Amino acid sequence: MTRRSIGVVVNGVTGRMGYRQHLVRSLLAIRADGGLPLSDGTLLWPEPVLVGRNDRKLAEIAERHGLSDWTTDLHEALARDDVEIYFDALTTQRREKAIASAVEAGKHVYTEKPVAMDLEGALVLARAAEAAGLKVGVVADKLFLPGLLKLKRLVDSGFFGQVLSVRCEFGYWVFEGDWQQPQRPSWNYRREDGGGMVLDMFPHWHYVLEHLFGRVRTVQCTTATHIARRWDEDGEEYPATAEDAAYAVFELDGGIIAQFNSSWCTRVFRDELVQFQVDGTHGSAVAGLRHCRAQSRVATPRSVWDPDLAPNVDQRGDWAVVPDNAQFGNGFREQWERFLRHVAADEPFPWDLRAAARGVQLAELGMRSAAEGRRIEIPELA
Repeated sequence: MTRRSIGVVVNGVTGRMGYRQHLVRSLLAIRADGGLPLSDGTLLWPEPVLVGRNDRKLAEIAERHGLSDWTTDLHEALARDDVEIYFDALTTQRREKAIASAVEAGKHVYTEKPVAMDLEGALVLARAAEAAGLKVGVVADKLFLPGLLKLKRLVDSGFFGQVLSVRCEFGYWVFEGDWQQPQRPSWNYRREDGGGMVLDMFPHWHYVLEHLFGRVRTVQCTTATHIARRWDEDGEEYPATAEDAAYAVFELDGGIIAQFNSSWCTRVFRDELVQFQVDGTHGSAVAGLRHCRAQSRVATPRSVWDPDLAPNVDQRGDWAVVPDNAQFGNGFREQWERFLRHVAADEPFPWDLRAAARGVQLAELGMRSAAEGRRIEIPELA
């Protein structure tokens, strides 16, 4: 088979997500398996160019994985003729400028989200990439979780009948940093650095809702900064200026009501760190990261409210496990393979910068809803 190399700038590779999911478990995993086969028999071989601000960390990563190309100069990397794709795993505040540089350099763009701090910035990027004729993609990793893939299977089969509502419980306790090391970086809790639950998670909730159930029409949101002071990576105390929890109601096409509680200040009493429940006229399902259970209309027990008697129904026991029926690989790698085929073989990739802009729009209007204390309609983007 003919092997074709494709240069990929990986910016932000020293961060947890950029390193673990995108470099090691995606690009290097593709190489470890001999490359990515295309329909014409070509083997696509990604050649990572590591970019970051810390030359010591970059050199260590390169040496660890037998790579030679790394630089702290993004513009130098983008100027290379053998580079076709720019990938961004930077912090939110730095992402928009870097993507704009890649578009100006004529590189195809694949990026984490949110793509910008506000809707106008996201639309500027989308329009610039369209004008340049570039291919673009945005990570939508939640859609590739085994639990949500099974949930999508139920949706597509018509299992639910008419979908009535969606509920999501997401989050866990992030240690403040004074007595145990926090699991998330400190910038997540500083508004001035692009932090906050809404900007972080609403773009994810948007593509989940849009892909599985329909367009989001309205948002009503309440936010809170439950933990006012935290401690950073150096053990220094700092004020939390961004919200660490968001409680939202979304209205979707068809009258579907979606309720999403997102919090870094909650202790988990559920099977997984995120749990979706979908209720419909013909059935319901509960899905997490990996598992999915369902209950059909004919298997629904007759529940009667009686606080004076002990419960005589096993509410969880009547739910059936939705089987895997497939091999589920790493979702980040799955999307990387799709985007590489999009660039090299023009195969479709629906998660573009326009879709990402709609996610940023939802976050922006969610924060506005919280500030103004009202329900806000979401206009269609031109």
